[in-house]
Amino acid sequence: MNIKVYGADWCSDCVIAKRFLDSKGVEFEYIDITDNQQAIALVEEINNGKRVIPTLMVDGVSFTNPGINGLMKILAQ
Repeated sequence: MNIKVYGADWCSDCVIAKRFLDSKGVEFEYIDITDNQQAIALVEEINNGKRVIPTLMVDGVSFTNPGINGLMKILAQ
């Protein structure tokens, strides 16, 4: 499973998502969008012009702020 988490260190939902994935031993790439124009553009493209984080890309499929329940469902696939 290839997981990329787009977020920011000041975002509490992003911190929670990272901690959850770490606690499950899941490998993922974290991309801080704060000063990354390419990452910001991708997040806005996925979310209809909105900068919603965390946005996850899992095996090429996007998930916008899935929360813990959503992350559990994603990992169960």
